[in-house]
This record gives sequence, C-alpha cells and structure tokens, in this order.
Amino acid sequence: MPYRFADRMHCAPPSFLGKLFAVSTDPRIISFAGGLPSSAFIDVEGLADASRHVFDEEGREALQYSTTDGYLPLREFISRRYARRLGLSIPPDEIQIVNGSQQCLDLVAKIFLNRADPVAMERPGYLGAIEAFSLYEPSFHDVAFGTDGPDIDEFRHVIRECSPKFFYGIPNSQNPSGQTYTYEKRRAIAEVLEGSDTVFYEDDAFGELFFDGRPRRPIKALIPDLCILSGSFSKVIAPGMRIGWICAPKEILSQFNCAKQAADLHSNFLCQKVLSRYLATHDLDEHARRISTAYGQNCRLMCDLLDDQFPAGTAHTHPEGGMFLLATLPDGLDSMRVFEEGLKGGVAVLPGIPFYVSGGGNSTIRLNFSSMDDERIKEGMDRLARVVRALV
Repeated sequence: MPYRFADRMHCAPPSFLGKLFAVSTDPRIISFAGGLPSSAFIDVEGLADASRHVFDEEGREALQYSTTDGYLPLREFISRRYARRLGLSIPPDEIQIVNGSQQCLDLVAKIFLNRADPVAMERPGYLGAIEAFSLYEPSFHDVAFGTDGPDIDEFRHVIRECSPKFFYGIPNSQNPSGQTYTYEKRRAIAEVLEGSDTVFYEDDAFGELFFDGRPRRPIKALIPDLCILSGSFSKVIAPGMRIGWICAPKEILSQFNCAKQAADLHSNFLCQKVLSRYLATHDLDEHARRISTAYGQNCRLMCDLLDDQFPAGTAHTHPEGGMFLLATLPDGLDSMRVFEEGLKGGVAVLPGIPFYVSGGGNSTIRLNFSSMDDERIKEGMDRLARVVRALV
C-alpha cells in the first residue's frame, strides 16, 4: 500500500532511542547506552501511599478532564522551589505542566519554526532535541561545546549572522558530555543575546543532580524575557509518570498553551495529583541529595575505570553532575564499530554520531552511569575495555 506520508517524515533522522530502550531490556547486555535513572531510587511505597490518598479523597476529580495549563498546586510547588533554590521569581501562571520535558521540545519547535527557519544548538547536542526539531524542517546551526560551555565566538557569530529563532542548550550536566556551563559563560551568553530576537531554550533536566548539592544559577535569571526554561520530575521521582514543565514569558506560554491543547488537551491529571500529594509529604531536597551522592560515586568509578583499564588515547569528560559522560576513543577507532562489537561482547554504548547535526561523533561514545550499581559498572566496563583493546 503506497501510504502518502507527509514530506516532513523524510526529514527525521534515524532514531537511536527505540533501539536503546530495546537494548536496555535485554538481561544479557549491560547497557550504558540509555538514559535511565536508577530504579532503586523510585519511591514505590511513597507514591503508592500518595495514590491511595488521591483515590480515597478526590478520586472522581482526579479521573476527570482538567485544564491545559496543569494542576495549580503542582505549579505553585514548582514556583516556590524556584524562588527558594535559585532566587527566581516565576509565578505559577508562567508555568505549564507537560508530558515530560521531551514534549516541550516538540511544542516549542511547533510554535516557533517554519520550514527552513534557523535554529541553533550545541555541538554535540541532545539527540532527542535533534529528532524533535528535525520534523519541522529547520536549518540547523551548531556551536562547538567545550569544557565550560559553548564557544562564545562561534555563539556570537551564529546569533548575529544567522539570527536563529531559538538556541537550545543544556547548561547543567549537558547531554551527552556531562559538562556544565560556568557562570562566566552563562553571563557571556546572556550579553550576546540581549538586544537580539533569539530566545534561549534552557533545558534543565539535570539541575537537581549536582554531585556537590549546589544549584547553579540559570540563564533564565539573567535574561528572563528571552529565555524558556524547562524541567522534569523524571530524573528525581519517576520517569514513567511523564511529568515535566515549561516556564516562559506569558506571550510565549499563550502560544504554547494553544499547541498543547491541540496536541493532547492536558497532561495526565491523575499523575499530577499523585505527584503533588507526594511532594507535599516528602522531602524532595533530601531525596535529590541521595540520588546525586550515588550518581557521583558511580561517575567517579566509571572515570577511574576508563583511566585504568582502557588503552592509551582514551579520554573522557569530568561531569559535575547528571547521568552521562562522553568518552573519546583512541585515534582511528570508530564509535559504530565499538557499538556493534560491544553488543556481541555483552555491553552497549551509544555512539556519538546521532548527537551531531552536521556530521561528527565518529570517535566518541556516550556512557550512562546512573542506572547501574557498582558491580554492574565494573563488569560492564571490563567488557567494554576488552572490546576497545581488541579493536585498537
């Protein structure tokens, strides 16, 4: 049957995400390829208690349709937390609940991008964003990402010469590198954007996961009227609930709300109520600290194993938080070859290739350190080291 799909479907890059989730469910393979938080920190009992309370006290309301912008007490919680942790004044009416921050990628692109419009992002950049934006057929302009954030000269050139509709970046524990923007780099970026008509899209999926427990001041604080800020409960509560949010100036949020309503009317109202109840009865700060401490230990272990067991020429980033690091392979070693041979050897990694919109990544692999315990990390890195040594 010759199905007549939209032309935009031919613009979508081949997706690694489905393959990664499939690999993650194979018990024979130790997977560092996916983006899973640790299941050990999902508070099943606490969420079950919150669910029982919601069903007992407000079940009929929780199972009814609701408003597009999201459950007000949950938005008020997010607003208060921004004020307390980061000194940000974001009222609840500038916050909208979404189906995980991944939905923000699609809807922001939908309201901003016409075909061939310029959009800018980091190089390498988050593959989920590349896939979401590609469906709207933009013109991509990428900016080299270093140890302290985007190259400011490249950034300035792209903003001034290409005038992108928005620049998408992950200042905290960037995906895939794990690196974090310095405050100086955040200030420089804000200064470049001031007076332009380019919006900074600040994806803060990992802001709760700094190993030292110290929050970093967002770019939103520097240019509030030129910044969209998104966040997620997936990394610290439960990804299966699919609860994230977007903060934006009212003019942007109005357009976003229209697109959100057309897409799904509203996010899962039952999960919003359950989550709101859970947050009202549990200490999110302490919970996030426990997760961050464990992830920091995992990251240091993985870095030590890369230094000790892998051949000369192997290098890696040194994350301050998050769930990922980026490793550079010895000269001449192709990341796709490591991916393919790794599966045969019982270990999965993510080649760097899908993180580049203009080519690259052939010598890099992304490694996830959040989803495994010490013994699985040691065994998986031993398998990976044997694969890499055999290919050098």
